[in-house]
Amino acid sequence: MSAHSGKTFIPLNIAILTVSDTRDESNDTSGQALVERITEAGHHLAEKAIVKDDVYQLRAIVSKWIADDNIQAVISTGGTGFTPRDNTPEALTPLFDKAVEGFGEVFRYVSLQEIGTSTIQSRAFGGIANSTVIFCVPGSTNACKTAWDKVIKEQLDASHRPCNFVPHLKIPTEQVEQCESRG
Repeated sequence: MSAHSGKTFIPLNIAILTVSDTRDESNDTSGQALVERITEAGHHLAEKAIVKDDVYQLRAIVSKWIADDNIQAVISTGGTGFTPRDNTPEALTPLFDKAVEGFGEVFRYVSLQEIGTSTIQSRAFGGIANSTVIFCVPGSTNACKTAWDKVIKEQLDASHRPCNFVPHLKIPTEQVEQCESRG
């Protein structure tokens, strides 16, 4: 058993990336919804950025974050549709050590209840790169809320059973010990 697979909640450092050619901090409701949800859950916002939907800009920022030992998770919003500018899957999947196929499948299943068959136009996906889990969700604020509330939140909670992603992440031993001493 991993040193951090216990039942104690471990606050993670999560980076939020909004992929958009039009949004800025004043109108990034999707990124803000994710920031609010991660902090309400007890996690920490490690970084937040808004990047144009460009393959190389996306790879650059996410590569920086997965190389940072203090970031355990990345959630991106936007760029997962079918327009010519939707490049998030093409940009980020080459960075993955392993794909998390089930994330996209479960997200679309849950979304089916909310938006019907339009969910097939979502290319939501996930993966692990350098012991950092990455979840990529559509750009709509409702999609971000659904992804967090119904899938991601539990998978980033060390106390969620029967399993979660926390044991697979690069969490400093002292961070785990701190949480266990409080639990």
